Amino acid sequence: MNNPKPKEWCAEALSANYIADYKPFNFVDGEGVRCSLYVSGCPFHCEGCYNKAAQSFRYGTPYSEELEDRIIADLWHESVQGLTLLGGEPFLNTGVCLPLVKRIRALFGDAKDIWSWTGYTWEELMQETPDKLALLSYVDVLVDGRFEQDLFDSNLAFRGSSNQRIIDVRASLKTDEIVIYK
Repeated sequence: MNNPKPKEWCAEALSANYIADYKPFNFVDGEGVRCSLYVSGCPFHCEGCYNKAAQSFRYGTPYSEELEDRIIADLWHESVQGLTLLGGEPFLNTGVCLPLVKRIRALFGDAKDIWSWTGYTWEELMQETPDKLALLSYVDVLVDGRFEQDLFDSNLAFRGSSNQRIIDVRASLKTDEIVIYK
């Protein structure tokens, strides 16, 4: 498993702006009905990764304006609680994710929430590049940390291994300490 030094991996250098998948109206990637965008590319290479194909930055198809418009249209459905970013590594795909979340906030304000999974820990993200911190500022709930096969627990909600945390991002940024999402 790779452990990056702060600012070692840059979205601008790594991302090819590819999407592994888009799943509207699902119930597994966070609370409520969600639209989930699976970005391509992840250099963490966690042992036991459930989405190994998405580790390649060129897996899937290029992100497009048509897909973004479809995501926005799907989010307009009353039953949809929000968007989930996962993959792959969303924080190494800020060229795709950041404009999308900005558009969502401009259109929906806080009416739709944004969840994201990341292999970075909160502490690592706090030392990262401005684009990663900007993306984090639009996220409501973050599941952080690399998947660790030895700590796998199928009973955990929204996490694969017990080292991963479900973080209330807004509260954490406000208090400057990690606040676990309830």
